[in-house]
Amino acid sequence: MENKKTSTLSNGLIWFGAGVSIAEILTGTYFGELGFKKGLLAIFIGHIIGCALFFLAGLIGGKTEKSAMETVALSFGKFGCKFFALLNVIQLIGWTGIMIYDGALSANTALHTGKWVWCLVIGALIIVWILIGLSNLGKVSTCAMAALFVLTIVLCVIIFKDASKLSGEASDGMSFGAGVELAVAMPLSWLPLISDYTREAEKPVKATLISTIVYFATSCWMYIIGMGAAIFTGEGDIASIMVKAGLGIVGLLIIVFSTVTTTFLDAYSAGVSSESIISKAKGKWVAIGVTVLGTVGAILLPMDDITDFLYLIGSVFAPMIAIQIADFFILKNDSSEKKLDIVRFIVWVIGFIAYRLLMKVDIPCGNSFPDMMITFALMTVAGKVFIRKPALPADTI
Repeated sequence: MENKKTSTLSNGLIWFGAGVSIAEILTGTYFGELGFKKGLLAIFIGHIIGCALFFLAGLIGGKTEKSAMETVALSFGKFGCKFFALLNVIQLIGWTGIMIYDGALSANTALHTGKWVWCLVIGALIIVWILIGLSNLGKVSTCAMAALFVLTIVLCVIIFKDASKLSGEASDGMSFGAGVELAVAMPLSWLPLISDYTREAEKPVKATLISTIVYFATSCWMYIIGMGAAIFTGEGDIASIMVKAGLGIVGLLIIVFSTVTTTFLDAYSAGVSSESIISKAKGKWVAIGVTVLGTVGAILLPMDDITDFLYLIGSVFAPMIAIQIADFFILKNDSSEKKLDIVRFIVWVIGFIAYRLLMKVDIPCGNSFPDMMITFALMTVAGKVFIRKPALPADTI
């Protein structure tokens, strides 16, 4: 089937929708510990680093017209592609559970029927969305995003109308470097998906740039709303913040509704990724299975603090994209016909371990940037030593 090329505007709207998310607002609440000025700086620095990687990952897909997992195969080979696709599915299961958990907490704050009840309701609604199918949900998702966008405008007015309340001092909780890393992690979580959209763009470079700028601005905005709300209300729980802000049941129901339509994308993408792991897998049924797992996890597991989850995403995908950047822009390597590129996998393992070690050091620029520099340098040297000839056509660079 012939793929239709997407416009630059369409790509921008996709990433606007991805940025306008309760998960982003919730993550922003953690920055209240830094105080407004330091928190704002950490958000911007982290997003600059994360979105630079976001841009380069999308550019690789746009230039080669390959999906995200296909671009991974360029560096790591066929089995390597399956390995990272599996990690992506696990990540998306985690996001599904987190989103259901957050939505259930919001609903339960309003109606007090029990969190587990709302987990089941939201999980069931996501399955309905999956069965209806992506092509039939365009208008519904647009309405949900529009409602959430209006809600964020209202939140901004309430939170920032009294600027004096945002001048609080930082607490002894999160360090500045940890805040930067927390801001880097959210763009990193989208790296396994960005090329799925830029590969079909009419103007790949322009579409990737616009997507990056839109996501940078929107995600920073969501983080700032969350941070401001935490400082304004003294709460780290988004549901309590909504109640204290005076938005009541209407605001909470909008959150629940947007949770369903947004989490559907996580489950759906997990189904798509599963098809690159097992060719006979049925994406729709895998997506339903992912929703069930996410729902059970949301009921049984505490998911109030997702910082460790976000740092795990960073430790996996920061060295991965560093290797891809070195391969595509410097080494011009193509390992897609190999079963597994051992050299690159070893370099990734070193990058992963280095990230976990760097987490024990308080670095002002976070862990991802120095880890990426180490992995990039190591891959460039290893590539020059072990790889004798470039395999990528010159016109793709």
